[in-house]
Amino acid sequence: MVAGLFAGDGDDFTLLGTRCRACASVFFPREEFHCRNPGCQGGDLEEVPLSRRGRIWSYTDSRYRPPSPYVTNPELPWEPCALIAVELEAERMVVLGQAVPGVTVADLAVGMEVEVVPGVLHEDAETIWTTWKWRPTGVTV
Repeated sequence: MVAGLFAGDGDDFTLLGTRCRACASVFFPREEFHCRNPGCQGGDLEEVPLSRRGRIWSYTDSRYRPPSPYVTNPELPWEPCALIAVELEAERMVVLGQAVPGVTVADLAVGMEVEVVPGVLHEDAETIWTTWKWRPTGVTV
């Protein structure tokens, strides 16, 4: 897990961004040093939880093993997954992430409501790396 990207678990799980106090622009991943809005000279940033729900802006599937620097075990078969770009209306941004296991592109539609949930990126005998995933609302997968 990369520190500062998200907090909580279960129904309290949320992505963490930052907001510029000068122009109210919100950023994810978070910004630590300056406002990324080119029209703002602000630098006073505060951590903010992002909306837990949004609407699918676009989606696709990942059917091939990505090249380096993405780390995968070449000894294991590649598991295809759906990738979802989700529009968070309140923040006026789109956040990309994987769909929860079991959800395919056949289950998705532009405009569908989804929620962010914790997921497993990778695990080995010593560590479980947590990430965020998107799940259509009302689905228990």
